[in-house]
Amino acid sequence: MNPSKRQLDILKNVRFNGFCTTAALAETLQVSMETIRRNVNSLVTEGLLEKVHGGVSLPESLPEPSFSRRLMEGKESKQQIAALVAAQIRNGESLFLDNSSTTAYVAMALSDHSNLFIVTNSASIANILVSRNGNRVFLAGGELREHDAGAFGPEALEFVGRFELDHAILSASAVHSEKGFMVNHLCEAVFSQTLISHSQQSIMVLDHSKFDKMAPVKQCEFSQIIQFVSDKTPSKSLLEAIKLAGCDILTAEEQTFSQ
Repeated sequence: MNPSKRQLDILKNVRFNGFCTTAALAETLQVSMETIRRNVNSLVTEGLLEKVHGGVSLPESLPEPSFSRRLMEGKESKQQIAALVAAQIRNGESLFLDNSSTTAYVAMALSDHSNLFIVTNSASIANILVSRNGNRVFLAGGELREHDAGAFGPEALEFVGRFELDHAILSASAVHSEKGFMVNHLCEAVFSQTLISHSQQSIMVLDHSKFDKMAPVKQCEFSQIIQFVSDKTPSKSLLEAIKLAGCDILTAEEQTFSQ
């Protein structure tokens, strides 16, 4: 298939946002709903898009960007976020770290901490913190995903469910004022809920590129997160929704301004 320019524009929007409704695509591309539906149906038939409840997303069969590539995207923002989180973690504390590029930067920022008790489903994160300053590192088992070396599935869930830790440090694919935190795959949402339920407090880390976006799967509510750490201050509607749920917000932008 040789996608038309409009179909390429649709794919570009879905890739950027992770998930799009038909109405949002029609508004963004300034065409009719029927035109969007016709083009989306062609892309779905070709396997380039997947229909999900309320809209379309990239099919799970399409490879996601490699972990190394995601580490380079928004690097400065992720480093700022990681520094804010690491400053709050004390030596000897215990924490879950999920499998994301932002939490990988948190792991790097924790490299000078000592005697940490770490549980993760990320082979990359485990490698950063193992054999350093008396840390104990536990890696969840199961098959590792090809693109990011993350373990999901029943084995990983059963393993992390054995622990009760101080912190769960999570990331998301998108955050929306009405939908909360969202991810691209169901297994990621299930894993996040397990970490939340087995930690004293949960911290969400994600950069501003995820603000006011949507993804196919609900990860968690704002009220389940004690602190949201980002590089920039969210939009007014998103900020109000987060604060209304009792979730604290810490941003590098505000820290820089206050200095």
